[in-house]
Amino acid sequence: MALDPRLLDILACPEDKGPLLYFEDEQALYNPRLKRRYSVRDGIPVMLIDEAETVDGAEHDRLVAKAAAEGIRPTFDPDVPA
Repeated sequence: MALDPRLLDILACPEDKGPLLYFEDEQALYNPRLKRRYSVRDGIPVMLIDEAETVDGAEHDRLVAKAAAEGIRPTFDPDVPA
């Protein structure tokens, strides 16, 4: 189940308030700055810091490369005022 594009436009990391990468096929939102992955369960993002998974360097590299290869864009542009 894909997340609503309007929701993606406002989703931010609860810790650093920055944009996330959404991997629909993996049902995950990823913060490449903190190397944290948030799961999406039954179409609902679980945005709890305590439930986030910290990924290792290899997984970080895989996710960043996948985002680049598939054209996955951040949930918002932090340089554009809301």
